[in-house]
Amino acid sequence: MAQGIPVRVFDSKKGENTILLLHGYLETLTVWEDFVGELVKAGYRVISIDLPGHGLSGTHEEINTMELMSDVLNEILDKLNINRCFVTGHSMGGYVALAFSKKYSEKTKALCLFHSTPNPDSDEKRFNRDREIGFIKEGKLDMVINLSVPRMFANNNVKRFAEKIQEIEETATIAEPEGIIACLRGMKEREDMNLFLKEFDKPLLFIFGKKDNHISMEVVTSLTEKFPQAKTMILENSGHAGFIEEQEISVAGFTDFTKGVFV
Repeated sequence: MAQGIPVRVFDSKKGENTILLLHGYLETLTVWEDFVGELVKAGYRVISIDLPGHGLSGTHEEINTMELMSDVLNEILDKLNINRCFVTGHSMGGYVALAFSKKYSEKTKALCLFHSTPNPDSDEKRFNRDREIGFIKEGKLDMVINLSVPRMFANNNVKRFAEKIQEIEETATIAEPEGIIACLRGMKEREDMNLFLKEFDKPLLFIFGKKDNHISMEVVTSLTEKFPQAKTMILENSGHAGFIEEQEISVAGFTDFTKGVFV
């Protein structure tokens, strides 16, 4: 339990240095499974959770704000006696990672935005979130999942990763519709974190996919220019799920960066 709701937690337990992995929208902690295995082999302690509103975790009724989810993380880390960790978030998980790093700076050793940005929702994106909420209220969560999950992958990778896509779609259905709606509201109302990130003085890693359906290379270029202090990885053959689409390259780049975090 954390912040009054049940939370599913994975803890590899062994390892002196801790990496916290936060999944994205319509995902669960299992999306990191192969990536986690490689980090554990490298000697790191890895923590991941089903974020509120997803998987086997509970949800708050109206809205799961990024700040509320960061409070959940803080409570879990306290229960596990973890004082500092390398916070890594994929997509929506990146928004949560930013909120956590801002509110609990003393517990943040470093930050990685994996296919995620500090930018707030555009008007178009907020409109689309409202549309998804409408579909889910009509009982069409399966439709939303089946449309959204394949778009995580580069268009030319969809066929190759069909089995993984099906797995993510199946785990997405575990969540209660109300939880997904609460997360959509939270993402829609999240704050602009550009100023915070501009002042962030700890190791910062960006990982983007060149074929991402959600984050254009124009946005990537803008972010790399705005945050020159960040180490940036561009995955040439990935969409929005580089830790799956180019796992070996992602793990190598991520662990190389991590060695400099825990010195």
